[in-house]
Amino acid sequence: MLKRLTSRQEWQYLTVLPKANAPLTALWWAILVARGLLPAVFAIAMGVMVGAVEAGTSLAGPLALIGVTFVLLQVLAPLHQAVSANLGSSTAAWLYDQLTLACVTPPGMRHLEDAELAQDITMARDFDLGISGPPLNISMDFIAAGLVELLAGLASAAVLAAYAWWAPLLLGGAWLATHWLLRESGVWRDRATTPVREAQRHADYAYRLAVDAPSAKELRLFGLAGWTVERFRRHRRTLHDLRWEATKLRERPLATSLALVLAANALVFGSMASAAIGGELALDRMVTFAAAAIATSMIAFGGLSWALDGAAAPAAAVLRLGPAMAERGTLRRGAAPARAMPAREVRFRNVRFAYPTTGEVVLDGLDLTIPAGSSLAIVGQNGAGKTTLAKLLCRFYDPDAGAIEIDGVDLRDLDIAAWRERVTAVFQDFTRFEWPVRDNVAPAGAPEAVVQAALEAAGAANLAALDTVLARGYDGGVDLSGGQWQRVALARALAAVRQGAGVALLDEPTAQLDVRGEAEIFNRVLEATQDVTTVLISHRFSTVRHADRICVIDGGKVVELGTHAELMAARGRYQRMFDLQAQRFEEEEEGLDVLD
Repeated sequence: MLKRLTSRQEWQYLTVLPKANAPLTALWWAILVARGLLPAVFAIAMGVMVGAVEAGTSLAGPLALIGVTFVLLQVLAPLHQAVSANLGSSTAAWLYDQLTLACVTPPGMRHLEDAELAQDITMARDFDLGISGPPLNISMDFIAAGLVELLAGLASAAVLAAYAWWAPLLLGGAWLATHWLLRESGVWRDRATTPVREAQRHADYAYRLAVDAPSAKELRLFGLAGWTVERFRRHRRTLHDLRWEATKLRERPLATSLALVLAANALVFGSMASAAIGGELALDRMVTFAAAAIATSMIAFGGLSWALDGAAAPAAAVLRLGPAMAERGTLRRGAAPARAMPAREVRFRNVRFAYPTTGEVVLDGLDLTIPAGSSLAIVGQNGAGKTTLAKLLCRFYDPDAGAIEIDGVDLRDLDIAAWRERVTAVFQDFTRFEWPVRDNVAPAGAPEAVVQAALEAAGAANLAALDTVLARGYDGGVDLSGGQWQRVALARALAAVRQGAGVALLDEPTAQLDVRGEAEIFNRVLEATQDVTTVLISHRFSTVRHADRICVIDGGKVVELGTHAELMAARGRYQRMFDLQAQRFEEEEEGLDVLD
């Protein structure tokens, strides 16, 4: 029974509160208990006052007790509301901290792409935005009110035991039954079904399309504003309809609950009336027990289950995500140093890999050796596994089979942090940090001379001052074009090279630059990385031809490998792809010359 209780998400949520803010939680519970006991105290005080009137004794004591109880009932409620709001905010902040840690702590990336965790991630990420329920700073007041009523009802039922042992069992049991009848009707379970969550996900997606800046251009250009609003309305309506259907399940249990509590109240109050008429129950005791019997109704099913369920579900999701993400995102932790690696070679030995989201094999028996200090260009069709190779080399994932060896040492045996200090990269989907130029180029910090040199090498020296924030909305902040941002991302990688990185991974590093800008930047990159093991992934053959060797990947394997001249002479796949692009690039360059 205890194990079952502690496994419930409501219990888990209540255990989170002291972790979020222990002093505030203690105060919250103290006020809650006081508020819960005061109705019973008030009932007793009323009976004492009636007895004093009957006996003709002083009313000072009973009136003082009633006055203090009444004032506390009025004062503690708003105080509890303020404490609840602050505790809710603290709890939300703690849960977001835990979610952040669960996402970023694992050294790998599988946990962020696992379909089984997607629902919990969505719930945990958005729980305090008011999209699917009130934020915690509001929910906590509902929870407090529900618990106060429940405790007040139980305390009043305990007072009723002084009248007859069976009275609190009958009356309190009837009101408690409403919790079981109405909750077990399936209302809460059916408000969290797969169709409900799917409708929520679709509605949230349409909402983000409407309010997020990246989608604004396409929505306007293709006339999708009306479609987006209609989609949002449709799915939100579906969501509300599904929840309403679940809520309607209360109708039959509600009738049963009403009949049950009416019968229990009739028996208890009928017994009291009979005892009072027969002279067996004095007026003062009758006033106390009647008030207690009325207050026992506070046990009734109310907003507690709704509020507690809405708060507990995302809290439980966060608590589940911690261990689940730690397990799925873990990588074998080696301890071998990576200083000065690679000194000889990087070797992919029969590597096989499939992403967890699809299970589709991307690399299948890939064998490739990259001599240290050389440059290797990787080409191939979309989905051939080019970017995957770079991600494996960064150790975001481990191969499903085979091994990546650095100077003969399995990459999994190297210390992860030490190896990543040796690697730098520019990815296609590089991050645009809303930071100053200086921090965009060197997030971990670097001397100003290193930052300036990296910007110069990337052709970004004159974009903005080092302290200029690269985002509008900040004082003096600016935004950059796609090509300018790409130069900043490239400068980030070159700054890491200047600080000691031994492997540079460049995934489409000049995709947003024109042909002339690409040629200019690539020459600078080759110069800046001439002593570094460089892996270049690009669709532009005018760029890859300058690498020491070129690798063609298809079907997860290396199908061609050699210099540009060797591959052109072989008249294979590389030569055909090169010829397809050559004429177009020549025409672009001629067009630029004409414009000049």
